[in-house]
Amino acid sequence: MNETEPDLLARLWAEHLRAPFPPQLRGRDIEGADFVLLDADIAGCVSAALDGSLDARRRAILLRCRAAVEKVLPALDDENGAVAYYARLRHMAELAGGPATPAVTPWNAEGAEPPPGAFDRPTGPLTPY
Repeated sequence: MNETEPDLLARLWAEHLRAPFPPQLRGRDIEGADFVLLDADIAGCVSAALDGSLDARRRAILLRCRAAVEKVLPALDDENGAVAYYARLRHMAELAGGPATPAVTPWNAEGAEPPPGAFDRPTGPLTPY
C-alpha cells in the first residue's frame, strides 16, 4: 500500500523532529541562504500545513525556501548528514506547498519578475493569526 502525501509529510516531519541540525551549518550561509533560517521557515510552514492552516503567505515562503534549498543543496558536503537533512526539508516543502505553479505567484505570468521586496522577511513585531 502506498503512503498518501499527508501521511508521507507527517512521517518526514516526525523524522525531521528527531534529526539533529548539522552543527557545521550554524551561522553559515551560501549565496545569501542562511541554513538555520531555511530550516526554521520550512519547519514553520510544514507545521502549519499539518495543522491545516497553510495560507498564501506561507505557501509563498515555501516556494522561496524551496528555490533556496535547490540552489544550496549541491554545495553541501554530507558531513553530519547535512545533505539528507536538507533533502528532507526540500521534500517536505514540496509536499506541504504543492506544485510550484504560476498560479501561486500571479506576477510570474509570461516570465515577469516578482516586484522588489516580494519575498523580504517582515520586520517589526509579529502579529498572531
